[in-house]
Amino acid sequence: MPDSKVPDRIYYQPTLGSVEGAPTALQMFHNTPLVMRQPHWHAQVEVNFIMRGWVHYKMAHHEIRLEAGEMVLFWGGLPHWMDDASEDPVYAGGHLPLIHFFRLRLPEEVQRGLMAGSTLLIRATDPSDVANFPRWNKYTRSGDPLKAKHAVDELLLRLERVRFEPYELVPSLEDVSVTASMDQQSSRNISRMCGFIADNFLDDIDSNDIAAAADIHPKYAMSQFKKSTGMTLNEYLNLMRLSYAQARLLGDDVNILNVAMESGFGSLSAFNKSFRKVAGMSPSDFRRERVGTGLHS
Repeated sequence: MPDSKVPDRIYYQPTLGSVEGAPTALQMFHNTPLVMRQPHWHAQVEVNFIMRGWVHYKMAHHEIRLEAGEMVLFWGGLPHWMDDASEDPVYAGGHLPLIHFFRLRLPEEVQRGLMAGSTLLIRATDPSDVANFPRWNKYTRSGDPLKAKHAVDELLLRLERVRFEPYELVPSLEDVSVTASMDQQSSRNISRMCGFIADNFLDDIDSNDIAAAADIHPKYAMSQFKKSTGMTLNEYLNLMRLSYAQARLLGDDVNILNVAMESGFGSLSAFNKSFRKVAGMSPSDFRRERVGTGLHS
């Protein structure tokens, strides 16, 4: 269980520039994490490396406390909540869109477990991680495309190295509903579909458009995506839109109908239904709780 909360703490709030508002972006970070008042979600796989102190997460189906020197990888599309941390934590890591995640050559059980809701926990980190994560963050923010590419490639290789190190899935595969394994062709198809969705999720697209981008039949595309990710194509498309909308809702003088339309939903009722399914509340209640209670204090 987490320790008692720190008084007068500043809490995290999504913005259009944060991971929720940019669901197609690969973002790196190296900073002091801000705890959250409520769960959030985003359409990327998240990497956290704890450099100092500790943090506590409530995931969709489990809780986990991470100490300095530990690293985790988890699917951010399920609601998760950093609800507590030490007074002086520092962490580093990144948010990987699914198109990058499916480039990873991870052990089969890891890929299946992550998409089903498990957290990959790596305790056997080494001194190179302490130096590399800040450097990768610096490279991705340098404005130099070559440096940014090197940072991404090195991060992916670091994550692939878990197959040679002790790791743990929390909870284990026996305790989650796992998805099917993928061959190389399936992985390429998923990457093409995720890439098309990333480029067009705010537009009026459907499963036929997504399948055409991967040059496969729509029924096969829907079946393959579901087996590989645990989500339907529509669920993932909606998740991208909801991640973007989540950040838009917290702006000043927001009109919820406009947010729904700008986020790619065809109607306010469809937006409300999808939002409630993920957040457990309506968009108006979400905005009222986040904005009306003064999250920054």
